[in-house]
Amino acid sequence: MNFSDFITNHGKRVKKEAFIHLVQVSKTDGQMNNEELELLHKEGKKFGLTDPEIDKLLHSEKNHSYHPPYSLDEKFEHLYNIAEMILADNVVKESEKKMIKRFAIEAGFSDKTIEILLDLLLEGVRKGEDEEILLHQFKKKLHG
Repeated sequence: MNFSDFITNHGKRVKKEAFIHLVQVSKTDGQMNNEELELLHKEGKKFGLTDPEIDKLLHSEKNHSYHPPYSLDEKFEHLYNIAEMILADNVVKESEKKMIKRFAIEAGFSDKTIEILLDLLLEGVRKGEDEEILLHQFKKKLHG
């Protein structure tokens, strides 16, 4: 295996783990509705997964450890995707809030930053705001 194969395989593994976390979020409330399934297929394809891979991961019950992305932009994107999943049914349950908060903690955000981040994400996604705009707003709030 050459180095570029390692990068490609590693990249796909990381994307698959991120997708699995979205699946876990969708299952937090004990049911997966059509809106969540559609969003999972859309996000899975963005991650470069095929429909059979997506379907297999949707039915996987394994818990996977979370390996957060390194950069702020990638961490924000992942949490944005989770917020989209949470809001797919237009209802934010307490268990879903706890899960996105857990991912934010594991991604290395401080308690103070998490409150700002989650409020911005959940409200922004609810209003249909673009991820890039929300990221810009978040960076602005972080740096005063």
